[in-house]
Amino acid sequence: MKEKIREILVDIRPEYDFAGDENFIESGMLDSFDVLTLVTDLEEKFGVKIDGGDILPENFGSIEAIENLIVKSDAKA
Repeated sequence: MKEKIREILVDIRPEYDFAGDENFIESGMLDSFDVLTLVTDLEEKFGVKIDGGDILPENFGSIEAIENLIVKSDAKA
């Protein structure tokens, strides 16, 4: 799952590799428009529905945080 998430991130922002430990939001790697694009892509690729209340910066700061969000969203379905 982590590799698929990373591929989606690189498709959105190819200038970054998203392999490091920095927070994607705080470091400016993703902005609010990127997050909305990411939500749509994640929902499509993983067959989940991400709740609007879960679209928070802390859920998109790392691949692990995004993975946790997908698992949480899948459990709600």
